[in-house]
Amino acid sequence: MRFKNRYGIEVAADLYVPKKGKGKGKLPALVVSGPFGAVKEQSSGLYANEFARRGYVALAFDPSFTGESGGTVRDVASPDIYTEDYSAAVDYLGLQKIVDRKRIGAQAVCGLSGMALTAAAADSRIKAVATTSMYDMSRSITRGHEDYYTPEQRQKVVDHLSRQRWIDAENGTYARLSHEVPIDENGNVAPSDRVLPKTLPTDADPVTKSFFDYYRTERGYHPRSVNSTTAWTATTPMSFFAFPLMTNIDMLAPRKALLVAGADAHSRYYSEDVQAKAPSTVDLIIVPGADHVDLYDRKDLIPFDRLDEFFTKNLA
Repeated sequence: MRFKNRYGIEVAADLYVPKKGKGKGKLPALVVSGPFGAVKEQSSGLYANEFARRGYVALAFDPSFTGESGGTVRDVASPDIYTEDYSAAVDYLGLQKIVDRKRIGAQAVCGLSGMALTAAAADSRIKAVATTSMYDMSRSITRGHEDYYTPEQRQKVVDHLSRQRWIDAENGTYARLSHEVPIDENGNVAPSDRVLPKTLPTDADPVTKSFFDYYRTERGYHPRSVNSTTAWTATTPMSFFAFPLMTNIDMLAPRKALLVAGADAHSRYYSEDVQAKAPSTVDLIIVPGADHVDLYDRKDLIPFDRLDEFFTKNLA
C-alpha cells in the first residue's frame, strides 16, 4: 500500500495483520522502519511480521526516496522528512478500521531509531517507542563513530560536501559517495562510492564484516537496499549537520521508550547516552552475546517477549 506524507511524497509500505481470531475489537498498531539504508523487505519486515503474529497491526515502510517509496532524487536521506514519514504512517494506520488509533506505537531498527524518537517527541499520537541497535544518524554523520572527528576534520567534511554541491550543480546529476565520510591517515576526507565493498577484503574490520554478512549475502541482501548495492547521494550528510535528532527528547514524557542494544555492539553507546539523558522516560535492555547486526534478524537474540510486554503495557 501507499500513502502520502505532508510533503506530498508517496511512501510505500507493507501492512502485516494478525490472523483472524487473534485479538478482539480494534487492535494496537506499530509503525516499523529501519535500518538506515535498508528496505521494508529486510529487517523491518521481519519485525512487523513477528509483531503481527503477536496481535499487532504492523506497518513496515520504505522511507522517502528509498526502496519503492517516491521522491525524484533516489537514495537521498533527510532527517526531517524521515521523521515526517513516521507521522505519515501513523496517519495511515489511524484511518484503518481495525486499528485503535489511541494505541499506536513505533518500533525502529538501527539508523531510523533517532527519527522514530524525534517523531514521537513531536507527535503525541505515538504512544510508545522501542528501538533496537539504535544509531543517532545526525551524531554519527557529523561527528564520526564515538565522536572521533576533530573540529578540523568536521570542517573538512563540510568543505567536502560544499565542493560536491558545486560538482553536482555543474553536472546536473547527483553523485553517490559515503554518508559517513571516512578520514584517512593524513587527516583528509576519503569517501567511497559504496556503503559496502562488492567483496570483503581479507583485512576488513569486525564492524564491516558484520554489516557485509547481512547486506551483501543471502542472509539480508536486497536489490533495492542502498546498503546492499550502492551508496547514498554524496550531499546527504548536509541535512544531518543542519538537523540534529532528538533535541527535544524531553517532550516524549510521560510516554515511554525502550532501547535494546547488543552487549557487543559498536553502537551500544548511542542507546546508553539517550537513556542517560532521560532516565525516567527511557529504559534500556542490553542483550548478552549480541552485536549490532545480530538484532536485525537473529530471532533467538531479539527480545521480542520484552518488546511485546513493553508495548502491551504502554499501548494499554
